Amino acid sequence: MIRSGAFDRVALGATDVLVSRLAWGMWRFQGDDLSHARALVDAALDAGISLFDTADIYGFNGRDGFGDAEILLGRLFAADPGLRPKIVLASKGGVVPGVPYDSSADYLVAACEASLRRLGTDHLDLFQVHRPDVLTHPAEVARALEALVTSGKVRAVGVSNYSPAQLAALVAHLHIPLASIQPEFSPLMLEPLTDGTLDLAMQHRISVLAWSPMAGGRLGDPGNDERAQRVCAELDRQARRCGVSRAVATCAWIMAHPAGIIPIVGSQQASRIGEAAAACQVEWTRADWYRV
Repeated sequence: MIRSGAFDRVALGATDVLVSRLAWGMWRFQGDDLSHARALVDAALDAGISLFDTADIYGFNGRDGFGDAEILLGRLFAADPGLRPKIVLASKGGVVPGVPYDSSADYLVAACEASLRRLGTDHLDLFQVHRPDVLTHPAEVARALEALVTSGKVRAVGVSNYSPAQLAALVAHLHIPLASIQPEFSPLMLEPLTDGTLDLAMQHRISVLAWSPMAGGRLGDPGNDERAQRVCAELDRQARRCGVSRAVATCAWIMAHPAGIIPIVGSQQASRIGEAAAACQVEWTRADWYRV
């Protein structure tokens, strides 16, 4: 039997930053209702989720709102100074509306500093380059990430949506560990299994944070997608066997991979955030895992 792992803290890559086996994603974390926002944060913490994933672009609607998710979380930190130490705080920068990407050293440092101001904190536990900027040499990206760690503004650094080749090029120029890579990964998005992303992560001891584990909602409602319907049927079989929801079974399927993948739960419903911890109790046979 393959188990997704006990809900213990694990090291983020080769760093000393300890994180939960699940993360909570805040890309839809927005609004002015502080009590509702706090209820979502508490639901994640009560479920044992310590790793919170946000970004400066989260909350942006295409016209305004850049940084809104960070601002909302910062308001919660300001209202309760005891909240920030409970959270392993990750944010991302490098997506610039209208550009669309900038990973120059000056921009990445400025983006991180702006995130710190919005969040009202003196450091991030993890800062990731949100999307690759092919017009910036990886050596320059490496220098910026190293400077952020040296300054104490960031404890660990990573990248999001990098190809294996882009990841390898950056690692070659870094003199500090790259802690994470954040690809899209789900039972309907299997490319990281086959393109070398997960293998490279295991080779370099890089943690994998999986965004969109429910395939953008297609695993919640497969509609007329025949492949999604077949995958959902296999996930439901496991969910019934273990007495959990399809979403929980999906997270457990992702977590069963030996790379120690951390699914990013994106729900904005406290009940669904709270149930996620059950993923750590789901066991898969190899045959059942491969059928999915």
